[in-house]
Amino acid sequence: MATIEITYDNLDEMIEKHRFLILDFWASWCGPCGVFAPVYEAASLRHPEVLFGKVNTEIEEALAKEFQIFSIPTLIAAQDGTIVYARPGALGEDKLEKLIQDLKAGRLATE
Repeated sequence: MATIEITYDNLDEMIEKHRFLILDFWASWCGPCGVFAPVYEAASLRHPEVLFGKVNTEIEEALAKEFQIFSIPTLIAAQDGTIVYARPGALGEDKLEKLIQDLKAGRLATE
C-alpha cells in the first residue's frame, strides 16, 4: 500500500480501519522530510498491513497542534488506536524497518 494523505477529516476513519498506523508529519520546506520521504514510501510498499499516512503540517495545522508536533519530521505509530511511539527525526531504512517490526510484534506497547 502506498502512503496516503491524512487530514483532520479522515484521521478517525483511518484509525478505525487499520490495526497498525504510522504517521509522518512533514512540510515541503523541510530538507530532512524530503530525504526521508522515499524511505517511508518504500516501507509502505513492503508492509501493506500497516497504514502509512502523511500529514502535511502546513495544511493540517490543527492536526499538528493536536498531536503536539514541534519538530518535523515526526513519526507517530499507533496500534489498535493507541499511540505507542512518537519521536521527531528522520529514520534510516534499517531503523524504520525495526520500528515497523516492533509495532507489528506489539513490542512498542510500553513506550
